[in-house]
Amino acid sequence: MARAAAAAPKDSRGYHHGNLRRALLDAALGLFAERGTFDFTFRELARAAGVTHNAPYRHFAGRAELLAALREEGLARLAALEEAALVAAGNDPRARVTALGEAYVRFALAEPLVFRLVLSHPIDDSEGASVSRGTASYRVLERSLEEARIAGAVRSDLSAKELALAAWSLVHGIASLLASGHMPKGPQRIKAYVALLSEVFFEGAVARPGRGR
Repeated sequence: MARAAAAAPKDSRGYHHGNLRRALLDAALGLFAERGTFDFTFRELARAAGVTHNAPYRHFAGRAELLAALREEGLARLAALEEAALVAAGNDPRARVTALGEAYVRFALAEPLVFRLVLSHPIDDSEGASVSRGTASYRVLERSLEEARIAGAVRSDLSAKELALAAWSLVHGIASLLASGHMPKGPQRIKAYVALLSEVFFEGAVARPGRGR
């Protein structure tokens, strides 16, 4: 009876069995929001999650694995947003690239902590899953720009990889400014910002006589 009574508080908070991993990830983001860094111990993480001090080790060998898991989840959600944006954009090459930019900005604003995490803790080549997710997200943009090149919608003297770097730099800049509170937010503003960047990008990337296609 005494053992059952002692277990009740943990069960009532839902941090046992399959919920423990989720609780730890949420607590880690909460600590990151408070401190601005991941400079906390697993004992502090366990306290924040309301579990025993050794509970985090059931899912993560250390902080590196914890950060990799947070990045993996975030990048998976970004990829889902991007794929949905492409479906909604249809077949127009310019609309598809613009839609990807808007999806990226919306992700940065909807998940500012994960966005900051990826910025402040770049993916290490040894983190296979996260590297794969990050590369996949970038490849979506490259693929869309390659399709635009084939359609003659953008200049062909630059590779899709070079064009993707330029496009990502533009949209990442506005996403960072918005996520850090340096610019006014709102759905219509986001659309306007991305439309402006799209115009600037395509004006520089447009196919012209004597310069590629």
